[in-house]
Amino acid sequence: MSINLAKAQTLIEALPYIRTFYGKTVVVKYGGAAMVSESLKRDFVLDVILLRYVGVSPVIVHGGGPQIGETLKRMGKESTFVQGMRVTDGETMDIVEMVLAGKVNKEIVSLINQHGGNAVGLSGKDGNLIRASKLNVTVNSELTGTPEIIDVGMVGKVESVNPQIIDVLVKSGFIPVISPVGVGEGGETYNINADLVAGEVAAALTAEKLILLTDVPGIQDKNRNLISTLTRAEISTLTTAQVITGGMLPKVSAALSALEAGVAKAHIIDGRINHALLLEIFTDEGIGTEIVRG
Repeated sequence: MSINLAKAQTLIEALPYIRTFYGKTVVVKYGGAAMVSESLKRDFVLDVILLRYVGVSPVIVHGGGPQIGETLKRMGKESTFVQGMRVTDGETMDIVEMVLAGKVNKEIVSLINQHGGNAVGLSGKDGNLIRASKLNVTVNSELTGTPEIIDVGMVGKVESVNPQIIDVLVKSGFIPVISPVGVGEGGETYNINADLVAGEVAAALTAEKLILLTDVPGIQDKNRNLISTLTRAEISTLTTAQVITGGMLPKVSAALSALEAGVAKAHIIDGRINHALLLEIFTDEGIGTEIVRG
């Protein structure tokens, strides 16, 4: 097969997917290696811009764990995690907000605009986009085996998402880029897991897809084999068996919340693959793990 014919067939394969997703919203959680590697950053940005050009409305919710960890380390602060959540005291919260809303968000916006897109950066505090409250994490005590509440500081959970500002931007042709910082009733700032924010944003927008980028191929079984499709019941079984643990827990929680709210499908994909977004959305095979209702 000639190179030109192969290119043509690739475009033809994408056509039905372009038709299906035209005018639809896709929420993408952007994080991990895809935010660190220069080539992956560029490919991600080009994917997002292409989606917009073919009539899909991408909404990006970004993380920034490595950047936060690096900044904290330079300042002599060690990071502690509980169930994938970073324990966040007042000083750490200031640093988290500075890194996420002040540095990482603007870098993503700038990169999209530099390559021909039209992006606008938002914090969850803008326009009361993300209303939040304190998250209490419950774990089983290693000594007694009974549940106990762990104080993780200024870590929040999403109470509500006001999609109005997102809708206005999308209808005006912009690509919203959201940092996962929320605001409480008293104006206090909360650090919220980006996966969970992405799930709630997708739910509020009734998005067609929620796509979560990560640094593994997807959800794997106990033998480290990729599982291509999972239902809620199967996820529950894998979680109980501690096959799904750690940082994957917020991802499956976000996916299930989005599906409950009417999002058609959720995907956990390997962000280390070049053009991962296009491969997931516009090809027959797709990549990673698809989570469906059931």
